[in-house]
Amino acid sequence: MMNFFNKFRRDEDGAVTVDWVVLTAAIVGLGIAILATVSGGVGDLAGAIDSELSSMTIASY
Repeated sequence: MMNFFNKFRRDEDGAVTVDWVVLTAAIVGLGIAILATVSGGVGDLAGAIDSELSSMTIASY
């Protein structure tokens, strides 16, 4: 039984998994932060484009 506990204590496979989970969470967090920052500007730009296109007339020849 003591060998099992010593082997369990030395095992590092779970540590690698935790590292990947933390890195993935950081990337997702950065993506959400960028989305929150950019979304307001994109919405304003889309509204400006919509109003500009709505005000244009099509000339018929």
